[in-house]
Amino acid sequence: MTKRLQVLFEDDELRELQRVARQHRMTTAEWVRRSLRAAREADAAADTGQKLGVIRRAAGYSFPTGDIDKMLSEIEQGYLATDEG
Repeated sequence: MTKRLQVLFEDDELRELQRVARQHRMTTAEWVRRSLRAAREADAAADTGQKLGVIRRAAGYSFPTGDIDKMLSEIEQGYLATDEG
């Protein structure tokens, strides 16, 4: 199902949008739809890029680590001690 979206522009801004759409040999409506899709995709890509950047930065740190089985055992002992107390 399609829905109508009304967006108001000043005359000079609308003329510029129409000019750009003509350059791309498409209607103004189609150019606006494509531009909004591209902006939405760019926003999603930027979010992904930002997340990857944070992961890369975190991977660059050096923190002390231990044996995973020992750590899980200690965590479980901590939970059991809390339940008993």
